[in-house]
Parts: sequence; structure tokens; C-alpha cells
Amino acid sequence: MRLTIRTPHPLPSTQTKTLKPICRVTTTTQSTKPTYLCNGMQQAALHLEKMIHLEGGDHNNINVPFMQSSKLAERWKEYHGMSNWDGLLDPLDESLRAEILRYGHFVETAYKSFEFDPSSPNYANSRFHKKSLFERCGLPNTGYKVTKYLRATSGIQLPSWVDKAPTWVAKQSSYVGYVAVCHNKEMIKRLGRRDIVVAYRGTTTCLEWLENFRAALTNLHISCNSKRAFENSEVMDGSGAMVESGFLSLYTSSFSTNTSSLQEMVKREISRILQIYSGEQLSLTVTGHSLGAALSTLTAYDIKTLFPRLPVMVISFGGPRVGDRRFRRQLERQGTKVLRIVNSEDVITKVPGFVFDDEVASGGRVGVAGFPGWVQKRVEEAQWVYAEVGKELRLCSRDSPYLGNTNVATCHELNTYLHLVDGFVSSTCPFRASAKRFLRR
Repeated sequence: MRLTIRTPHPLPSTQTKTLKPICRVTTTTQSTKPTYLCNGMQQAALHLEKMIHLEGGDHNNINVPFMQSSKLAERWKEYHGMSNWDGLLDPLDESLRAEILRYGHFVETAYKSFEFDPSSPNYANSRFHKKSLFERCGLPNTGYKVTKYLRATSGIQLPSWVDKAPTWVAKQSSYVGYVAVCHNKEMIKRLGRRDIVVAYRGTTTCLEWLENFRAALTNLHISCNSKRAFENSEVMDGSGAMVESGFLSLYTSSFSTNTSSLQEMVKREISRILQIYSGEQLSLTVTGHSLGAALSTLTAYDIKTLFPRLPVMVISFGGPRVGDRRFRRQLERQGTKVLRIVNSEDVITKVPGFVFDDEVASGGRVGVAGFPGWVQKRVEEAQWVYAEVGKELRLCSRDSPYLGNTNVATCHELNTYLHLVDGFVSSTCPFRASAKRFLRR
């Protein structure tokens, strides 16, 4: 099987063995401030090396076994967030970039496999069998196998007349993602452990959109280390943590007494996998986009509570706020690591509710957010005060020379996020000109 090197601009055959670094800085007469178009010599060369893939592969996808560096296995805990990614985000470490994009492809697979056609009898289900999911979605060399498809159910009570409505209106339960486990020996060696992935797509169905708008905070139902809690998803979290009502509804609701909620499905599957590979070095990575980012955070919190010794990381793309300050403190105390990929132009990352970094001001004094104290107090009473969680990798679509004037929808798309991750270098050198992948053509 022949390997080829894909570059932003085809290299002459005589240059395919020697990759020369590319760095270009342009200036204009209107400004003396330089505009950096790439990340410098070493990063540019590394970027070209990452583009190596099997002949005939999709240029928008990366075949993972050819992109991992040897240091990943040695430093996997660091890339998994053990030190909160200190020193890895600005400038963006190349191995971490590759890992973020790798998990982004898992999320993309959840989208590609979803049946969007409401006229199809398979609407809101996966289009492919789990054994062929990655291959059918253009990722034949992940080194992972899908073990479980996951479904989310809306808890909204519909009136009786909705039974006569179109399927796309009344669909309460739908395929939302999957669980996969690394099974390839070479990939396990590259990663330094056997990795479990839970990947979630974003909002697609009508009732999921309605759940998104149920933005008031509510008490968290969560698992704990007891048989009763494992079997009963209505156990209250004793910390008093609160999360967004709609997200929790999709996570904990079941279609009927004979079906399982998303919460029950995912924790039973993770428990099963941990038992199968007991004694091995394992990790859990939960990843998702938009609504899937919120579900990822709830899932990680739940699993870490149930299995406190399991290393758990979240990589979220374009995620909304999920919970309050107590929820954030609980995530930090239990050691769940969250890396939020945020586009500063994406409004979804700024909702729902309000964020006050300090306690609510009282009386007539001015609060921390510039609001009078009494306004902040009313917002708190209405259960609308949220908190940002985890570590943030903040990107900006305006830094890309290829996106131009993007609208609200484009700023939120997963492809936009993958493009920005692929191109980001650092706060002083925001984007490299070679990063054209992931853009729709």
C-alpha cells in the first residue's frame, strides 16, 4: 500500500522526501503590525507531517494511526488534562491539536450517521450498523470499535393531538451518539492506554430544540457508589448542584418503563467495558458538539462519580453553559477534566442565563457584572445564574482568512470549529495559512 503526502499546495516529486518549513509574514502600508499567516518553521513542518494518510482517503479526515507522535503515550495523562493543559494551549501543542481533531472526528461521525430525512422510516436513527459505522463515515483506521448506540429521550409531555402530527414533530427518542473502545494493539500502544470514547451529536429534532429552551436550573439527579443509585436515576446529588432543566431532561428521561434513559444506557455500558478490561490502564473521553457538549459534561460528571479512579476527560465543541457554581465546584473536586473549545463569535457558548463570578451582591450596591445588586439577586432567585466550567481554548472565526463574514449558524458549525482548531497557533500568531481543511466546498 502506497503512502502519499497531501499538502495545501502539491509538492514536486523531487521534494516529497524533504519537507521545507513555510513561514510567511505580510505587512501593509496602512499598518505596521505584521499579519502572521502561519505558525513558524517547526509547526508548519509538523502540520505537513500530519497530512500523511492512505492513498484515496478523504482529505477532510485524518487517518489517526499516522498522525500520533511518539510522546503521546509517554505524556497521555498530561494531554488527558491531568495538569489542566497548562502550557499546551498557547501556543497550541501539536499533539494536543491532533488529539482534539481526532475526537472531533468521532463527533462528526455521530452527525454523519444520523438519519435526517423525516420521510424515512429510519428517521432519527443511525443509518449504519455499529460494526461498519466508522468505515461508512470515512474513518476506517480509528483503531476503535463501537460497542453501543445511545439514545436520548425528551421528557416534555405532549398533548394528545400531537399523535397525528408529522413524525419529525412528535419524535421523542432519537439516536444521539455512541460508545466506542480502542481495540487495536498498535493504537493502544500509541495512546499509552486503552481509551473509551463517548461521542454525542448536537441538536437535530424538534423536541430537542424545545428542551434547549428550558433554561432554568434544576436539582441534579446523579449516580453514586451504591447499587440503589445505579438502578435508580432519581437519586439526588447531595452537593446541591443544579444544571439546565432541558439538558437534564434529555439525559435522564426514558420513553417508557420498558426503556432506558441515556444516563442508564451510558453508565451500564461503561461499567460493562470496565469489567471486561479490568486490570488494564483505561481512560474515558467524552466529546460532543453543541447539545452534545452539554450531554458530555453531564455524562462525565456521572461516570466520575460512579467510578472515581477512572481518568475522565471532556472535549466539548461549541457547548452552552450547563450548571451553576456548585456544579462547577463538584466537577473540580471529583477531578473531571473539561476542555471547552469556544469560538468567540458563537452565541451558543454565551447562553443560557448569566455568569456572575462572585457571590450575588445585595442591597443597592453595584454587582460584579455591572448590574445593580438587586438585579443580580432576582436573577439568582429565578435560577438563571450559571458558571463556566473547565479550561477554555478560545478561538475566533475572524482570525481565519478563509471564513470571511460568517453568519451565526456558520460560527456554530462543527466544521468551523475543526477548521479553527486546525489553524490556531497562539494568541500572537492566531492562524496559519495552510489550514484549509474542514471547510465546506
